[in-house]
Amino acid sequence: MSPDVRTDLDAIPAYVPGATVPGAVKLASNETTAGPLPSVAAAIAEAAAGANRYPDIIARALVDKLADFLGVQPSNVTAGCGSVALCQQLVQASCAPGDEVIFGWRSFEAYPIVARIAHAVPVQVPNRADGSLDLDAIAEAVTDRTRLIFVCTPNNPTGPAVSRTELTKFLDRVPERVTVALDEAYYEYLRSDDAVDGVAEAMARTNVVSLRTFSKAYGLAGLRVGYLVGPADLVTPVVKMVVPFSVSSLAQAAGIACLEAGDELRSRTDAVVAERTRVREALLASGFEVPESQANFIWLPLEDRATAFNDHCRERLVITRCFAGDGVRVSIGDPAENDRFLSAAQEFVTVM
Repeated sequence: MSPDVRTDLDAIPAYVPGATVPGAVKLASNETTAGPLPSVAAAIAEAAAGANRYPDIIARALVDKLADFLGVQPSNVTAGCGSVALCQQLVQASCAPGDEVIFGWRSFEAYPIVARIAHAVPVQVPNRADGSLDLDAIAEAVTDRTRLIFVCTPNNPTGPAVSRTELTKFLDRVPERVTVALDEAYYEYLRSDDAVDGVAEAMARTNVVSLRTFSKAYGLAGLRVGYLVGPADLVTPVVKMVVPFSVSSLAQAAGIACLEAGDELRSRTDAVVAERTRVREALLASGFEVPESQANFIWLPLEDRATAFNDHCRERLVITRCFAGDGVRVSIGDPAENDRFLSAAQEFVTVM
């Protein structure tokens, strides 16, 4: 006889990471091609000398630095093992078994996983035809059991971002008892005249939090560090859900160094945004449908051709991220990597 385990585990989908193939260009995981900024790499190396000691369990130095950087109080901030860990902590803090977690779909794959881990019920609301979140439909999906709504903006994997005008209208419709989490993992890549600033929204409302990460624009995907900003009444229960020592001392030191490298970061993100525009325009010229993206990736809504396109690229040593039956997400790399992808994409049009 085997030990008893939860009987619902088979219903929890597995997170599918982007593949890595030796010798291939990896455009599957929305990573930055370049490593950490030089000043950040130096901070990581220095922190490694103290790796024999446990990290600060509440990441106080990083939290204080974030609070100063964002113009909020330390009680309004907590750090976590990447923003995805904070997503899970937020579900655990806000939901009892059977409560509902609403999000657009397709969106970040972790949402249904972290909901089910906490015995909550994931509720998927279809996106609009252009891949953008349908905030009106999400608001209409709220029930008495709804406790949490994830709004991924820019949306992963489709790319569009919610405008501030749209968000204000949406938040005015959501009951104050329901927490709205603005997942802003790609915030640094936004270039919009009506952009959402989740931190400002979180400080202006009692039921809104912002989730951000150092994994994407800052190039720290391998160190796992993100943060949540919101009203202290929401931050405190999220902190109680943390796995002790989950933010390493190296990650804390790297996060602090990142916040001190603003000009370097802006230069990097500007370069990615320029390549994002170039890649999208080339794909449009080749006949692909490509929604406007505000992130560091583009989305090809290929539907039943998604797997064939993904396989075609892989055969040419370009690794993309396939969502079978829906589309393919392609991270924006450096110009040479993007050229290899565009060559494969243009050849796909020819052979298909």
